[in-house]
Amino acid sequence: MLSTLSRSAARRRAGGGLLRGALLGAAAGAAGTTALDATTYLDMALRARPASSTPEDTMQRMSDLAHVPIPGDEKARKNRLSGLGALTGLVAGVAAGGLLGVVRAGGWRPRPGVGVMAATGVALLVGNVPMTLSGVTDPRTWSAADWASDVVPHAAYGVVTAAVLNRLDPP
Repeated sequence: MLSTLSRSAARRRAGGGLLRGALLGAAAGAAGTTALDATTYLDMALRARPASSTPEDTMQRMSDLAHVPIPGDEKARKNRLSGLGALTGLVAGVAAGGLLGVVRAGGWRPRPGVGVMAATGVALLVGNVPMTLSGVTDPRTWSAADWASDVVPHAAYGVVTAAVLNRLDPP
């Protein structure tokens, strides 16, 4: 009988290793990011709420901290910040999925509920820590509606990312 470590190593070899895990996780993270975005847009449509400015505000803050100005006139800068904010969200979601894929490739196979909670938690951290540390937002001041607008889409990310990761495991 193989030890837990030996079984884990055998699984990694059979599945292509950490790089394969990272790539599969990135694909799962892309699917999860699509679910997060769709959930956010649905919330905006149903409640007629405006888009959050925190991604753009965070990019502006990072630009200021790095002393790297965003070029262009006011309109061009605003458009660039909007694009950069959206891109960073996409990169964060794919990277979070990649990290989860590496952990799975290392042998961690959580039960479905635990996998969903882990993916949701990672997404919440990756999405909110930079905005909080840069002073763009303070979750301690959020209302219940603010929390719902943040947690529900990240939970959608967690459900889809965990489900895709489970399906991508080698037989």
